[in-house]
Amino acid sequence: MLKIAIDAVGGDHYPQNPVQGALMALKERDDIHIILLGPEQLVSDEVVKQGYSGNRLTVINAPEIIGMDESPATALKTKKHSSIAIGLTMHAQGKCDAFFSAGNTGALLGASMFILGKIEGVLRPTIGSIYPSVDGIKFMLDVGANIEVKPEMLVQFGIMGKVFAKNMLGIANPRLGLMNIGEEEEKGREAVRQAYALLKDREDFVGNIEGRDVLQGKADVYICDGFVGNLLLKLGESIPENILRIIYRSDRAKTLTQEEFGLIKSVMLDALAPFDYQLVGGVPFLGINGVSMVGHGGSSPLAIKNSILSAEKMVQKKVNEQIKAALN
Repeated sequence: MLKIAIDAVGGDHYPQNPVQGALMALKERDDIHIILLGPEQLVSDEVVKQGYSGNRLTVINAPEIIGMDESPATALKTKKHSSIAIGLTMHAQGKCDAFFSAGNTGALLGASMFILGKIEGVLRPTIGSIYPSVDGIKFMLDVGANIEVKPEMLVQFGIMGKVFAKNMLGIANPRLGLMNIGEEEEKGREAVRQAYALLKDREDFVGNIEGRDVLQGKADVYICDGFVGNLLLKLGESIPENILRIIYRSDRAKTLTQEEFGLIKSVMLDALAPFDYQLVGGVPFLGINGVSMVGHGGSSPLAIKNSILSAEKMVQKKVNEQIKAALN
């Protein structure tokens, strides 16, 4: 039985959402044990409040809480008894198989690198995100962990992303695309041009990808630095609610009956469902020597449940072992 540790005081809605998401995962799967970390009384009271009395959940006391707006460096130095620090240390000691937090991303990445270390051969760990397209779900990385990158790092992002896409998204032969301002090899910043030169002889490389091509699904793994990736990620997350607002403001919409508009809204929401982060939940820091997952700060119980199931799948698919093999 796999043991998944959860930061019960991470994110905007703790401990309610982490505890509820954990209980949802336990109800759906009978082969995992959940470890909840946070101030013991606070977390235990929430477990009781939500009516769980089984034996597949353990609460571990972690009295210090790292806030969402705290400096990651300061938090890691001053809060040695936080849920992030204790949870990752348990993972490093083999007391759990994975760790998930919807809390402070910078603190989680820093602590993961310090406590778990990097997979052999990895230059810099990266964080990616699921990205929908008309051709199905794709994967984009980096989306915020590495703003400044070297060409070799971009190549590694692609290789690690390919392993993730194949094992976690079920894409048999993932194609790599390099985000750029044009299709031509000589376009873009120096690091991107050099990365192109390193990638161009690979059979799985389809070349440069422009912003207008992302939703077309012209590649399966989109490679970029964290600045570009984060902008694209936040743009994608904003599409569902804002496309409906644009429709609301149109003159034609004002002539529709409530029933007609309700039908349009229903169709639009169904079509845009792949943009809903809750369906995937958290994503791992690829390149970390362990399974350290991070979720959206506003993660709902559904998002947290799906994060737990993704963590379980990362372990079962031996994704880290495959990344190490792919890089060597």
